[in-house]
Amino acid sequence: MPTPGPAEPARPAGSSALARAERFVWLSARVLEQRRFAYHFLDGGAEAVETALTAYLGTDGGYGHALDPDLRGPVSQPPHAVHALRVLDGIGRCGGQRVERLCRYLTSVSTPDGALPVCHPSPHGYPAAPWVPSADDPRGDLLTTGPVVGLLHRNEVWHAWLFRATDFCWAAVAALAEGGAAMRPYEVAAAVAFLDGAPDRARAEAAGVRLGRRVREERLIVPSPVPEPAEDRPLPPGPGEPLQVHDIARTPGSPARRWFTDAEVERSLDALVAAQQEDGGWPPHRRAWTPGATLEWRSVATIEALLTLRAYGRRI
Repeated sequence: MPTPGPAEPARPAGSSALARAERFVWLSARVLEQRRFAYHFLDGGAEAVETALTAYLGTDGGYGHALDPDLRGPVSQPPHAVHALRVLDGIGRCGGQRVERLCRYLTSVSTPDGALPVCHPSPHGYPAAPWVPSADDPRGDLLTTGPVVGLLHRNEVWHAWLFRATDFCWAAVAALAEGGAAMRPYEVAAAVAFLDGAPDRARAEAAGVRLGRRVREERLIVPSPVPEPAEDRPLPPGPGEPLQVHDIARTPGSPARRWFTDAEVERSLDALVAAQQEDGGWPPHRRAWTPGATLEWRSVATIEALLTLRAYGRRI
C-alpha cells in the first residue's frame, strides 16, 4: 500500500471571508503570499515563507525582483527591504545572518545623513511606478527609513547603521508633528511604523500624541469610506490617497489607535470588510499603472486585510 502523505491542514469552510480569500490566494497570488497565507491561517511553517522570500534576495544582501511590486527588475532597493522585513517580522524570523547582511546593504545605500532614500540610484532602464522618484543624488526619506528602523528595533536587532538612522527618524517625526514639514498620508504611516518599534517607549508615546493631534487637525486620515476615483483621473504624486483609519492603526496596540474614536475604528473596519471583492481578494491601495503590479499588490493587500481584521478581533 502507498505510504500516506502528511495530513492536509484544516481549511476555512463555507463562504466566510477567509474561505473566499483562500480561493483568491491559490488562484491569483504570488508564491510568497501563498506561503504567508498558509503560515498565518493554515498552520503552515515559517521555513516555507523564508524559502519563498529568498527568491527575491540579491547578492548584495538586499532584495529586488519586484518584491515591492511598484519596482520591477532585479536591482535591490530600499522599498523591497521594507517589504522583506515586514514578512520576516510576521513569521518571527527577523534576525540572524539574513538581517545582518541586509543591514550591510542598508549601510551601503544610505544618504549622507544616515537615512534611506526612497529609490537608490542604480542601473536605469527597469520599469517603475510613475510616483517612484528617480534622482542621481536622492535625499533620505522617512517613507523607507521609518518602517525599516521600527521593524529592526521591534525585533531587537542591533547594528551600527541604526544609530544615525534612528536619529533621522526622530527628527523627521518631530518635524511632521510640529508642522515643520508638509504632511502626506504615507509619511504618517511610515512615522507610525517607526514609533511602533522605537525602543524609547515614553518618547514614542509622546511623539505619537503630538503627531496624532496634527493628523486630526488637518483631517489627513479619512474616518469613513471614500468613493473610488474615476478611472480617467490622473495619477497623483503618491501611490494612493487617502488612507483610512485601519491603514494607520493596523493593530489595537499601535500608538495611532488612540487618535481615533471607537466608532471611527469600527466604521473603518466595516469598510475593510466590505472592500473584499467578488473573487475573494482585496483591492490594492495603489493606483493601477500596470496589470502585473496591480495583481501582485492585490495578493499583498489580501493578506494584510485579513491580518488587520484578525488583530482587531473581527470574525473572518
